[in-house]
Amino acid sequence: MRFAPRWKIEEFHARIKQLTGIEFCQCRRAKIQKNHIACAMLVWNFLKRLAVKIGKTIYQVKHELLSDYLIQELKKPTIKFRASLIL
Repeated sequence: MRFAPRWKIEEFHARIKQLTGIEFCQCRRAKIQKNHIACAMLVWNFLKRLAVKIGKTIYQVKHELLSDYLIQELKKPTIKFRASLIL
């Protein structure tokens, strides 16, 4: 039974990596890395709480949020792109 808490930590690390992209921070400064990790943990916490509240998995919640956002952006983009020539 002494491995149960450790396994929970391993599961948390695996899920936070899969859901938030926490491992993709390429910054060298400790403060920026700490901010990136804190933001990733906040996102994971938000997804987890929302998933429990609506009775879905964290993965389903993330997929639905991203799908809704992408559909909205395709219908009415909020990000403006400039046309530029590449020679």
